[in-house]
Amino acid sequence: MAVKTYNPTTASRRGMTVTDYSCLTKKRPEKSLVCTLKKHSGRNNSGKITVRHRGGANKRKYRLIDFKRDKHDVKAVVQSLEYDPNRSSNIALVKYEDGEKRYILAANGLKVGDVVESGEQADIRPGSALLLKDIPVGTFIHNIELSPKQGGVLVRSAGNSAQLMAKEGKYALVRLPSGELRKILVVCCATVGQVGNLEHENVKVGKAGKTRHKGFRPTVRGSVMNPNDHPHGGGEGKCPIGRPGPVTPWGKPTLGYKTRKKKNLRDKYIVRRRNEK
Repeated sequence: MAVKTYNPTTASRRGMTVTDYSCLTKKRPEKSLVCTLKKHSGRNNSGKITVRHRGGANKRKYRLIDFKRDKHDVKAVVQSLEYDPNRSSNIALVKYEDGEKRYILAANGLKVGDVVESGEQADIRPGSALLLKDIPVGTFIHNIELSPKQGGVLVRSAGNSAQLMAKEGKYALVRLPSGELRKILVVCCATVGQVGNLEHENVKVGKAGKTRHKGFRPTVRGSVMNPNDHPHGGGEGKCPIGRPGPVTPWGKPTLGYKTRKKKNLRDKYIVRRRNEK
């Protein structure tokens, strides 16, 4: 998908770019595959704000996406490519031979009329889902499971892809978009190809209002607050922090403070971390 620019008729238009949706084939979602999405505005189940600076987003319906791809050995034809307000990638409506319809992530290059399939007999083509043991080494993949039949949890955002590097025993070695090398069971499922909407990262927001439409409210620096509102606040004019290091509003260290648990059960599957050179 391309990126559209506009003539600078206003100050916000001057720097704004948007995604060109001309390649999408349908505006209204499939009614049987949508459900209501309640706004939480950063609040937990007891109504307490646990994530600050959230609220005021546009209304949207949630599209039910088939991340498991568990309808095996049944061919499906791509009916339409659609916009999904809940994710950066586009989605594809597929119709199986038995008449069932499902939404899947639209792989790069997927077009209306293409045939996709899941299972051992599926062809190695964009949009088809197979177990890692059935995918050739070197293939680019996305929507990867971490546990069998769990559903894809890795590499789902626009333009991302992982690469299957090797297979040894019951594990496959996968290089993730971050550069991390990770062991994943070969009986886990993945989808062939790269996630579509590659130009998403090149879109410029252009104005504050577009961020508000997404549900983000303004953020204020701690150094401009009062001391009863933030540890960095107070003082005459612009002042330094006044303590050994920067902290959160609740006094926890930040900017370099490690929050990862020391004993993470999944750490043993990481062969090379993303920040290693």
